[in-house]
Amino acid sequence: MNAKNKKNTGRGRRALRDALRRCLPLYLFTLAYAAAAYALFALYAVDPEVLIYLGMLALAALFVYTIAVVATELRAAEHRQQELIRLRSESAVPQPLRTLCEEDYTEELIHRRDRAAELSAELHRVKTEMNDYYTAWVHQIKTPIAVIRMTVSDDDTPEHRAVLGELFRIEQYVDMVLQYARLDSEANDLVIAEYALDPILRASVRKFATQFVAKRLALNYDGTDLTVITDKKWLSVIIDQLLSNAIKYTPSGAVGITVEPPGLLCISDTGIGIAPQDLPRIFERGYTGENGRLEKRSSGLGLYLCRRAADMLSIPLRAESTPGEGSRFILDLSGGRAGNG
Repeated sequence: MNAKNKKNTGRGRRALRDALRRCLPLYLFTLAYAAAAYALFALYAVDPEVLIYLGMLALAALFVYTIAVVATELRAAEHRQQELIRLRSESAVPQPLRTLCEEDYTEELIHRRDRAAELSAELHRVKTEMNDYYTAWVHQIKTPIAVIRMTVSDDDTPEHRAVLGELFRIEQYVDMVLQYARLDSEANDLVIAEYALDPILRASVRKFATQFVAKRLALNYDGTDLTVITDKKWLSVIIDQLLSNAIKYTPSGAVGITVEPPGLLCISDTGIGIAPQDLPRIFERGYTGENGRLEKRSSGLGLYLCRRAADMLSIPLRAESTPGEGSRFILDLSGGRAGNG
């Protein structure tokens, strides 16, 4: 029996149950009346065949009445089902129905639908205001950051280099706030086009050049001719975050960037690695795991941002790691691969 037949059968059973419930007072009255009539006819010694005949007439009348009630309940159930389908498919106001019960039911539906629309509009307003606030905050905070950078960049001392490193971290976190706010915003402004991957990678590497130098980490990257169809800004966000994590959790050694056929972008490091129990959850929002407890400044949002951005671009993202040996993050760009130059 398919789903539609099961649904119709269930509806028929409910209609029969409702009809029997409505007819129950009539059945009880008929039974009491029949008992009184039988006692009266027995008192006056009326022919039993008359009682049987009258009983059959009563049963036939009750049967016809029950069928009529069941048919009415089925039509009402079908009507309500169609009305529900219409309400779910469009923002229409239900038409007046045929009974007081159905009118009450319709009014409740209208009230709930209107309330849901109000809550949805309020949520959209709050999200828009929050996004506008974070956008304004990011642009305002960048001004004092730039002033501090100019102030300390004049002297090449260890202290000033340390301050510049912390400023770089602040800029990263500020950019992360804006990117996070825009994830669910209508202002994602995706521009899907064909891009050479090599300039995108080199731009991200240049951004982290001072971090590589400060930690004395080697960078292994030989370039690539791969061309991909994607959004350049959000792909850069993913690459920046993966490079940032690789540098953060690699005390010494190297960070590698490779592109493997048919279009796998791999960012690897020789850092502390990820514990096996943490690996399945590293892309969850706010999850920091064992490494996050060691790195007190970890927010647990960076890899979550990567996952959300990768999903938005339909780019599969996965991670491999061995504790104490390093980690490897793989972006599958083969789905948007335009070709090799």
